[in-house]
Amino acid sequence: MSKEALIFMIAVQGTVTAIVAYFFIKVLRTPPRPPEEADDESDKEE
Repeated sequence: MSKEALIFMIAVQGTVTAIVAYFFIKVLRTPPRPPEEADDESDKEE
């Protein structure tokens, strides 16, 4: 594997890992919805 290919592979893996970590943290920090809002959406699905 050439030096350029190795640098590109590490850069892509780092970028993908950073994006996944960003959205994972964003989901974990989102406060839960109140129960009445959750019930309203479950009624709409039926």
